[in-house]
Amino acid sequence: MQVNLLDENYKDDKEFYQAFLEDSIWQSSYVSEEFVNLPDEIPEFGIYFANRDVKIREAEFIETIKICAKYVIKIDRDIVMDERFWHSYLCLYKRKYLLDKYPQLKDGYDQFKRIVIKKFDWENYIYKAILIAQYIEENTKPEQYEKYYQLILQNMDMFNYIIKYEIFRNGSFLIKIMDIIDETGLSKVLKSKIKNRSDLGRDERFGRRVIFELNKAYPVVMSPMLDKEDLKEYFLKYLGYYYDENTAELDDNVDDF
Repeated sequence: MQVNLLDENYKDDKEFYQAFLEDSIWQSSYVSEEFVNLPDEIPEFGIYFANRDVKIREAEFIETIKICAKYVIKIDRDIVMDERFWHSYLCLYKRKYLLDKYPQLKDGYDQFKRIVIKKFDWENYIYKAILIAQYIEENTKPEQYEKYYQLILQNMDMFNYIIKYEIFRNGSFLIKIMDIIDETGLSKVLKSKIKNRSDLGRDERFGRRVIFELNKAYPVVMSPMLDKEDLKEYFLKYLGYYYDENTAELDDNVDDF
């Protein structure tokens, strides 16, 4: 499948949004002469998850991860980790699908930026789905895939903070962290907000501070290279800097996806 690429100047242009709504991008100067070739067409998948029911959100996102695992991570990484490719693919080839699935796109340019031409980084659902699919396929067995899909989605705040740091953007490290969380039963603790510590900033959580400390200790502590048991020692040590099970107030029903 040939995918034509948008010209570099499409972003931050409200006229581009109008062209998207009017289905006139193909007839405009927004389409460049550049293109990439894909081995197969990628099935339609969700790119934004806002259903109030967390179970529905999780199921939809897992379906996106599975499509990325089957079709996307097999494509040249320079293509699928490129923001312009995804914005081109979505706007030029999936316009009708997106408007049908996300009718709020017609509500204004801000919705369009939030859902379709969102920056391709750790906050972008396609970016996350590709990394999850890749990391799980490379570091676990097929019969374990579902387990790790669920583990990661139940600990998305930790996942987000891990992939924010380039040194931790490592599948083996991620799986070891998820195993530690699973074995220790600390998921609720890690996603809970740290209270009465205004010195730490807004919306700090126990899990975020563990990743912060691991990052601060690098390269003295080469945490991405440690085996799981050694990593667990540091993980619990750094958690202990902030968490005391006798005094900490934990949040109920924390939803970080």
